[in-house]
Amino acid sequence: MTSLLVAKQYIKNFIARYEVYLQPLGKFLMAFITLQFANSATGYMARLDSTAIVFVVALMCSFMPPNFTVIVVGGFIVAHLYAVSMECAVVVLAMFLLMFLLYFRFSPKDTLVILITPICFILKIPYVIPLTLGLLASPLSIVSAACGVIVYYSITYITSNMATLAGMAADDMAVRFRYVIDGVTDNRAMVVMIAAFSATIIVVYLIRRMPIDHCWLIATITGSLINIMVLLLGDLIWDTTVSVLGAILGTAVSIGLAKVVEFFVFHVDYNRAESVQFEDDEYYYYVKAIPKITVAAPSRTVKKIHSSRRQIDAARGGRN
Repeated sequence: MTSLLVAKQYIKNFIARYEVYLQPLGKFLMAFITLQFANSATGYMARLDSTAIVFVVALMCSFMPPNFTVIVVGGFIVAHLYAVSMECAVVVLAMFLLMFLLYFRFSPKDTLVILITPICFILKIPYVIPLTLGLLASPLSIVSAACGVIVYYSITYITSNMATLAGMAADDMAVRFRYVIDGVTDNRAMVVMIAAFSATIIVVYLIRRMPIDHCWLIATITGSLINIMVLLLGDLIWDTTVSVLGAILGTAVSIGLAKVVEFFVFHVDYNRAESVQFEDDEYYYYVKAIPKITVAAPSRTVKKIHSSRRQIDAARGGRN
């Protein structure tokens, strides 16, 4: 454990020292990875489906505010869909505009959530999103998590039914619009996932704020059980074909990732907890103080020994 604490301190010191360089690098990597995933999921416009274009755009995003990356990724997706179906592009654009208005109103700082949520779905670990948000954010983050879920399920539905849309007659624009809108809004699996994410975020947030020992661990486990229960209940009512084994395995991996987050953010020693009481002119205060577990990173000092020429000659004469 000590070695892990030392490594944690090294990482924190490294980030603090080189933050001015790591922040643009992080923006660049996030934009590059997200745009590559957008191209791999759609990729209908050949001009945008290029690593060179993605690299240049990601480099531009590294010097812009994080919300700019969300707008760029949304623009890429709409452009890809427009190359195949104007109706899909219009519906998705309207949906993106509505989500961005809600997002900028309630949780404008959760840019990373909207970008990472679809990637976590592709990696089969989406349940880490509500657990992490419940531990680190507030219930308002439900908006950004729901936006990420809607983006993933909408793009998945449209890309999987693109052949059907392309086969419709060119003059059936109203039918195409109706087909896309009904497919996106009537997606029961998406509704169940949003409900599971929302319930998990609220439960984890409420429990981790309780003044009890190991509140973060209890919140993580309870939130994971709530997440699985809501998914199974939704599958039982609406037959959403949720994979029970996949949900359990994904939740188990998400718990492990949540513990990593806890290690870096909230690592305390409950054995050394203290209860403090004091007062002022108006109130009595009862405070429970729990110390953080910290270890100072060892510093290496190199001691240089310089000998004068006279001392060297004296030492040589003594040996002779």
